[in-house]
Amino acid sequence: MNAHLDNLRVVLVGTRNPLNIGAAARAMSNFGVKHLRVVNVYEVAFREARSAVDAAELLLKAEEFGSVAEAVADCRLVVGTTAAGRRELRHELRRLEQGGRSIRRRLASGPAALLFGSEKVGLSNTDLSHCDWLLRIPTRTQHGSMNLGQAVALCLYELVREGKTPPAKAESTSAEAGKVEMITQLLVGVLRSSGYVKPRLDAVTEENVRRMVRRMRLDASDAEVWLGILRQIAWKLSG
Repeated sequence: MNAHLDNLRVVLVGTRNPLNIGAAARAMSNFGVKHLRVVNVYEVAFREARSAVDAAELLLKAEEFGSVAEAVADCRLVVGTTAAGRRELRHELRRLEQGGRSIRRRLASGPAALLFGSEKVGLSNTDLSHCDWLLRIPTRTQHGSMNLGQAVALCLYELVREGKTPPAKAESTSAEAGKVEMITQLLVGVLRSSGYVKPRLDAVTEENVRRMVRRMRLDASDAEVWLGILRQIAWKLSG
């Protein structure tokens, strides 16, 4: 089993049925994944879900967040799951087996988040804008979506099925998602102050800027430089 699984955070966004959260927790316990995070759940009593067989403690310790940005702030890799379908995606989309290998390698260098959307609509475009790339379970076209608990189980199985992951090649440390979001907000603020952002397109512009910043794949040291640059620009514009 991957020795770095403690770095994995399973993030459930907008889950509507507490039984699905319980099923996800059970799957996490099956495969030795300990960190469950929930964002804007519909049912406050999810910690009592009877579907969390032998995973009650994991469910009890689940962390609650008000936004995806907060839930992934400490992560150096953020991966969203999607059935894709006819949806127009603006991220690289990887099949489960390929994406699983990438996540296994990255777990050795720090926390990573795996996002699952609500049962009804999946992850929104805003949720996806926080992701580095997307993961797809290769289901048939005619029936692409899966039960949430089953999807979590399949993804986690893929992360452990090959046993110990070979050591990754030495590489620079990726910036935490929280720092990337700070850069995004500073840049959007500068664009607003300069008049670049049109009020009616504010939300869309923010999503596009966030995706653009994430595509830069900044390491930790470069992120600090960008924060310094943008803070100075913001200060000048405010004066």
